[in-house]
Amino acid sequence: MRRWLPSLPLSAALLLLWLLLNDSLAASDLLLGTLVGLLAPMLVAPLKPAGPRLRKPMVLLRLVFRVGRDVVVSALEVATGVLRAGRRLPRGAFVSVPLDLRDPHGLAALAIITAVVPGTVWCELAADRASLLIHVFDLADEAGFIAHYKQCYELPLKEIFG
Repeated sequence: MRRWLPSLPLSAALLLLWLLLNDSLAASDLLLGTLVGLLAPMLVAPLKPAGPRLRKPMVLLRLVFRVGRDVVVSALEVATGVLRAGRRLPRGAFVSVPLDLRDPHGLAALAIITAVVPGTVWCELAADRASLLIHVFDLADEAGFIAHYKQCYELPLKEIFG
């Protein structure tokens, strides 16, 4: 059944969109919309990438709570840094973090984590995926930041995506 109808919701949405665009419920439009709704998902099904395999759901749960806590703490630190900018400017810096994680799903998750934590910006992933360039809003200790980033984010993602 999956081979002939890979995605029922997508087929139904395509049929509905076809009918809306043609503004008609004529038999010919219903037939053409049904054909588009059935054929399009079958033709693009081979292009869909394989989904990730999550190996350790409890590690994922701990990571989600860790990221949530870090978002709140970092938001307060960035707000404090902005408010005291008149007295002491933030020490923004680019940091090159060596990576052990190579899984594309894990790297995508790492990019999302980096983007949602205030004060950090994912800048560049090396072509060989061996290092990552991050901009940090206020950096006191580069080695400490790298150790924290690898321990808190990369290591759990490596366990999850293996």
